[in-house]
Amino acid sequence: MTINVALIGYGLAGASFHAPLIACEPRFSLTRVVTRQADAVAQAFPAALVSPDTAAVFADESIDLVVVATPNQTHVPLTREALAAGKHVVVDKPFALDVADSEALIALAKAQDRMLTVFHNRRWDSDFLTVAALVASGRLGEIALAELRWDRFRPEIKPGWKEEPGAGSGVLVDLGPHLIDQALRLFGDPDRIVGDIACQRPASRVDDYFELTLHYGARRVILSAATLLAAPRPRFALHGMRGSFVKYGIDPQEAALRAGTAPDDPGFGVEPPEDHGILTDAAGSQPLPSARGDWRLFYRAVADAILDQAPPPVDPADAIAGLRIIECARRSAHEGRVLDFTRS
Repeated sequence: MTINVALIGYGLAGASFHAPLIACEPRFSLTRVVTRQADAVAQAFPAALVSPDTAAVFADESIDLVVVATPNQTHVPLTREALAAGKHVVVDKPFALDVADSEALIALAKAQDRMLTVFHNRRWDSDFLTVAALVASGRLGEIALAELRWDRFRPEIKPGWKEEPGAGSGVLVDLGPHLIDQALRLFGDPDRIVGDIACQRPASRVDDYFELTLHYGARRVILSAATLLAAPRPRFALHGMRGSFVKYGIDPQEAALRAGTAPDDPGFGVEPPEDHGILTDAAGSQPLPSARGDWRLFYRAVADAILDQAPPPVDPADAIAGLRIIECARRSAHEGRVLDFTRS
């Protein structure tokens, strides 16, 4: 069976991430694209129908799966409409902007008996896969401190909705869901949270810096993103009773996709040796080869979920936990104190 897919949004996320990944999954057919960039779609996917709005997509009974790759504030209404129309849905992160909306979408998906999942593609990053395997192996021993950071150097305000005041803007909502999801995968729910959120660039009108400290008993997990770091800090730094692992740089898949590299290219997701992290233990320091990153696995799992009733690649409940952490961090930053955390 072929799964007919409609992609809503053909900006950076839609054109560079979702469309190429959809195209390389043999059980998918990219049938419709909602965008005003008809020429760009025609060049890349000449068989796809293009429309400027979503009405045709939701009315088309042949569409099985809708992928929502639009600005953050539109995720909830578009996902709601797609589910109501009987479609399976992939929605880009963040899943929603508040917990109540997320819970309502999950309830609607259940009532419609449709698959709903969130595009937390960074679960399949080369660096994260390497770190997850290392933690699971116990080679570092009990982890005392883990730092997950995503640094950029962007002194100037970048045009677009992400840098303008409004629902869904700012770096905490942009990069926070990825870092939080990775922390939850590695360590589970924290006991307490401390949030520090700021606008550091003089012209910034939305948050462009955050540091969240998650407490797990005596363990500390620090999640941070900054916009004024010309010399980035390690992407991952983990320190345990038996050793440390420090990794600079970021998974190469985004850069490859933006450059037009196909996801089925033999070198896709493979980091060069000079980018491998360094493992330090009693035997000394040595490079640890990075696992191959593979975002294709997300859409492979989506197809399995639709055709074979396998679990979705990302449980929406995980995304809700991430939203609760963001809400708790904002309260902590506003009140200037440590807050307890619970999923409920």
